[in-house]
Formats: sequence, C-alpha cells, structure tokens
Amino acid sequence: MTAVLDPSPPTAHPGAQRVAQQVAQHRRRRARRVLVVGVVLAVAVVAVFVLTMSVGSSGVAPLDVLRSVVAPGSDPRTDFIVRELRLPRALTSLLVGLALGISGTVFQRLLANPLASPDVLGIASGASAAAVAGLVLGNLGGLALSGAALAGALATSALVYLLAWRQGISGYRFILVGIGIGALMGSVTSYLLSKAEVADARAAFAWLVGSSGMAGTAQIQVLAAAVVVLGPLSGLLGRRLTVLELGDDTARGLGLHVERDRRLLMLVSVVLVALATAAAGPIAFVALMAGPLAARLVAGAGSGIVASACVGALIVLVADLLGQHLLPVTLSTGVVTGLIGAPYLVWLLIATNRSGAGG
Repeated sequence: MTAVLDPSPPTAHPGAQRVAQQVAQHRRRRARRVLVVGVVLAVAVVAVFVLTMSVGSSGVAPLDVLRSVVAPGSDPRTDFIVRELRLPRALTSLLVGLALGISGTVFQRLLANPLASPDVLGIASGASAAAVAGLVLGNLGGLALSGAALAGALATSALVYLLAWRQGISGYRFILVGIGIGALMGSVTSYLLSKAEVADARAAFAWLVGSSGMAGTAQIQVLAAAVVVLGPLSGLLGRRLTVLELGDDTARGLGLHVERDRRLLMLVSVVLVALATAAAGPIAFVALMAGPLAARLVAGAGSGIVASACVGALIVLVADLLGQHLLPVTLSTGVVTGLIGAPYLVWLLIATNRSGAGG
C-alpha cells in the first residue's frame, strides 16, 4: 500500500496562536505608550521652554516668544528681550537637562542600580575639579573650560573603571569606588579654592553653585553639538543597553561585544555630563532623578532614553524658572535642584535598602 502524504502545512495549535497574538498586542501597547509619553513630554518641554522666556520683569506673550525665536525682526524690543537676554539661559537649561537625563539613565541601567548617576559616581566631581583648576590656575573660559571639564571627567571615569574592574564590572563595586573618587575630587577642589586669589575663588564658588545663566556662546554651541550628535547615538545604542541588562553571558550569547559596548555607552554619557557641567556648573541630582521618573512613565517599555532626556530637561527648566521668578528669593538652578533632589535621594536610599538592591 502506498502512503499518501498531506502537502498542506501543519496547523498551529490554537493555544500557541492566542499566545502569539497576546505577545503582539502587548508589544503594540508598549510601543504606543512609549510614543504617547514621548510626545507628551516633548510638548511639555517646549511649553516650559517658551514659558521661561515669557516670564520676567518685562512679560512677553508666548506667541511673541515663538515668533522672535523662529522669525525675528518684527519687533526689535521683543527680539532683544527674548534672543539676547533670555534665550541663552533657556537654551542652556534645555541642553543641560537633556544631557544629564541621557547620561544618568545610561549609567543607572548599565550598572543596574538607581544610585549609579554621574553625581554619585564621581564623574561630575572630576569634571568640576578640572574646571575649577582651569578657572583658578589658568583663568580659562569658553572652549578651553569645556575641554578642561571633559578631560577631568574622562580621567575620573577611567580611574573609577580601572579600580572597579575585577574580571568584569560589578555595579555595587563601581558605585563604591566612584563615591571614593568623588570625595577625592571634592578635596582637590577645596584645596584649589583655598589657594586661589580672592577674585578667582569667588568666580569658582559662583560656578560651583550651578546656574543656567553662566554659559557663554561657545559653551552653548559645544553642548548643543554634543546633544545633537550623541543624543541620537544614545538612542541607537538603546537596544544594546537593553541586551546588556540581561547579563554579560546572555549578551555575549546574543552577539554583543560586552566590554566594548559598555565602554562606548559610558564614553557617550561621560562626554555629555562633562560638557553640561562645563556650561552650567554641577547641577545636582538631575541625572539621578530623570531615569527613574521616566521609567515610571513608560512603565519599562522601550529604552527610556528619550523620555529620560525630556524629564531631565523639564527638571532643569522648571528649577531655573522657580529659582528666578517664582520663589520669594532668587536662587541658582543648582540650589533648586538640590532642594528637590536631596529628599529624593534619602527616599531612594531607604527604598533601595528595604528591597535589598543596595548590596
């Protein structure tokens, strides 16, 4: 007897089809949530960006602000108020927030610890120490100051990486080493200030407080170029970051060069935080807060880098708006973010200790 073969393909099991449909629906919901959250945050950033240029001793209508920024020339008085007096400060706040938001979430996810931000890891302290050395010893400014901050951040991050390396990188060990190196960089900064001339020390102290109003044109341009280039690059590397979160062995099994990709992501983040620090001084806690807040908004969907950047920009813009116009006394941007971030850090330490994630 000759066997008759059925040429039709096998029918998938109904249970497997339902699971596949549920997975596809879940992915669509996650992608839709990421898109909606990203659009809402971007609109909020633009709205607050315009608002910071509308409020002041001479109020300007939001539509007039937009007209002056996009197509100047219709009203010289408004153009002077917006473009000359307020736009540099608002643009600095926007760029610093974007840079710190990206760098913070990358470090936190690479090291799998919400405490792993450039503030805690000593990288911002290294950039600050180098910048203070440039201000006190060399009277640097503009591009030279940005270069000094970048060199200090790169040297500090390399030192932390080498000291924390033990056949791989442990997030808890990296944080402990970073805290120690950060304290060392703080001591260097204090020593430089103690030996500086009074005028130089006063300028350095003003810079160390952190303010969006100190950046020169060259520093804003350098930071803008870095955000425009490295921001999208961080987004493209977001998938590699997601795979690295699965663990080194799994990432290698999926074809990643673990240490090379980790170093590349760290390098991008270090450059962003260094140039942000050079432009506005050390703006505390923004990198620490932006990533976890964005993660809650997107509910773990996607890489979260775009959302983190927008949240960081919102924090700095709102902090500068509060410090300049909405509080009884005028405060620098870094002081306001410190007042917001210090209670958050205490809460985060308590929550991390309770969950056992702090080591």
